[in-house]
Amino acid sequence: MTTGSHCEILRVRRGGVLGCHRHPSPVHGYVIKGSWRYLEHSWVAREGAYVFEPPGEEHTLTVDDAEEMQTSFFVDGPVLYVDDDDQAIHVEDNLGLIRQCREHFDSVGLGADFVDQMIR
Repeated sequence: MTTGSHCEILRVRRGGVLGCHRHPSPVHGYVIKGSWRYLEHSWVAREGAYVFEPPGEEHTLTVDDAEEMQTSFFVDGPVLYVDDDDQAIHVEDNLGLIRQCREHFDSVGLGADFVDQMIR
């Protein structure tokens, strides 16, 4: 938690767009299922692909298929969501994600401390 790094599996059950964002630190991804692309690039990340996102690059993740997509991402720091004027409008980091998990687990009856078993 001291570096802000975390690992997540992004799961999309039908087509959609993850808002334009950038990372001040590197991101590594592995496509487990399905495919996705960035609006800013011509390539498509398909099942079994490794993806490297260099620090500072802005991109908009898009899932075109109606089928499920799953990608494991190692995010080495925060995600900065940006508006059309390139201004950060939301910062997502590991502490904020833990807070959201605590709130969710508490609201569904598992208790806020349920998330503690996932933190090493």
